[in-house]
Amino acid sequence: MKQIKKIFNKYRSGLEERVGKQLDDLGIAYSYETLKIKFTRPTQDSTYTPDFILPNGVIVETKGQFQTADRKKHRIIREQFGSKFDIRFVFSNPNQKIGKKSKTSYAMWCERYGFQWAKHEIPTSWIKENGIKKTN
Repeated sequence: MKQIKKIFNKYRSGLEERVGKQLDDLGIAYSYETLKIKFTRPTQDSTYTPDFILPNGVIVETKGQFQTADRKKHRIIREQFGSKFDIRFVFSNPNQKIGKKSKTSYAMWCERYGFQWAKHEIPTSWIKENGIKKTN
């Protein structure tokens, strides 16, 4: 996989910039928003563009805000594709509640629906899965 380095002001958020810098600093090859996964919402076709794809196929989605629409989208993708795509989340604050009246945090939601998650950056263990080699 060809390494793609982004100028940090090209990311959509500060968290994406932080994770991109982490991967760059570790010499890990990755692609940024290059995969488009077509899925069907009830009554409409839609497309999901993941934030980061690691060489081992792990998809990393960074979230500051984890809106209802995002959660719904990821549940639909999981229902339609099962384990074909290994989507994991990096949150700014995994303890943030999904709603004002909810006791469920972003992390709890991930655990309920079988998604791995991390705080602030990609865990080294995710990067090392399946023998990923550094580029430098």
